[in-house]
Amino acid sequence: MTAAVSSTAATPDTVLQPTKVRWKIFLMMLMLISINYIDRASLSVAMPLIAKEFDIGPAIQGLLLSSFFWTYAFMQIPGGMLADRFGPRVVIAGATLGWGFFQAIAAACTGWVPLLLTRLGLGAAEAPIYPAGGKLNGIWMTQNERGRGATLLDGGAPLGAALGAILISGLIAGLESWRMSFAIAGIGTVLAGFFAWGYIRNHPREHAGVNDAEAVYIEASQAQDAASEPQGASGRVLDFLRYRSVWGMFFGWMCFNALFYGLLTWMPTYLSKVHGFDIKQMGGAVFCMFFAGFVGEMFGGWLADKWKAAGASTSKVLRTLFGIASVIATVAIYTVSQITDPLTVVVLLSVTLFFLRWCGLFWCVPSILGRKAHVGFLGGTMNLGGNVAGIGVPIVVGLLVQATGSYFMALMMFAAAGAGLFICSTLLIDYSKKLPV
Repeated sequence: MTAAVSSTAATPDTVLQPTKVRWKIFLMMLMLISINYIDRASLSVAMPLIAKEFDIGPAIQGLLLSSFFWTYAFMQIPGGMLADRFGPRVVIAGATLGWGFFQAIAAACTGWVPLLLTRLGLGAAEAPIYPAGGKLNGIWMTQNERGRGATLLDGGAPLGAALGAILISGLIAGLESWRMSFAIAGIGTVLAGFFAWGYIRNHPREHAGVNDAEAVYIEASQAQDAASEPQGASGRVLDFLRYRSVWGMFFGWMCFNALFYGLLTWMPTYLSKVHGFDIKQMGGAVFCMFFAGFVGEMFGGWLADKWKAAGASTSKVLRTLFGIASVIATVAIYTVSQITDPLTVVVLLSVTLFFLRWCGLFWCVPSILGRKAHVGFLGGTMNLGGNVAGIGVPIVVGLLVQATGSYFMALMMFAAAGAGLFICSTLLIDYSKKLPV
């Protein structure tokens, strides 16, 4: 009897299986980023109707599609620094509430100028979500889980774009109003912001659902990270700008987003104008394309973590996956320019996004290059590069289409961005060590 009692008593929390709160948090981040992209993609889906109602041409359409990125890019580094200073919880929840508000009030706009102003507000409010998510990845995920953490975080981009195409086009078709669809999307986002505040925590020990086994498991990985941090670091964030890896990260993410945001902002109009898709066909095609991107991103994160767990170096894993992804995406998008069959075009665009979204693994790079205190800053710097492309690409595409009456040059620009992604991700970034800053 005594032995049995002792055996029963000798089951402290430390020998239990670790809880899985970290994965639930990143599933929540997947949901939030999906909502993020549903809201930002809503304008692209509704643009044919808005352009007709407001009587605007391709150049003004490009300006509207670009305007979100002006404030979104500007607020990247401040958003990352806020996450470093106050922790990701308050930044993520506050950002979600803010962009839900701007999404909802866009429904009341009666012209393209006030609509542009709401897009500026939407961009500023959404900006901190990615840098704060990158910070969360460094805090909650272990070294062999951060690939999946990064792709869960970033996987919301193609998933949200896919769902946005279906939901927004469905709401527009069902309610016969793009305004009501915007209002419903905004109110749903505000509710998600309160949900995020209630569940996310800045550290595992602060979360009531984390048992001691999970906390110890995460803390062991954090200790390994701390041991690998360079000694005698300056602590001055501007010193990061001296390193090639940081510029490779900046311009690599810029090239990635030049291609991705080009597809996100202009593909609905391209399919409508060039291939004659109506609003329902367009919604279905865009869903297929971006859902393929989501599946590709989840597969890429799983493959990266499994390969690393089998003993491969981080450098080998990331260089190989980024190289394969950028080459296939570049070839596929170039081929789109040579094809006229609508179904084949949708298949090729789906292939492009399946492989391109492997590059969501870029969200591992800030925690690879920087110490824990600077992950938010580096994530903001990286996303600033990406959203410089977000500012320029929609405008340039609009001007090219208006000047040439064709999308060929725009597709060639996307292919060139894929080539740039290959160079930056495979040749310029050193994934083997943290920078001495």
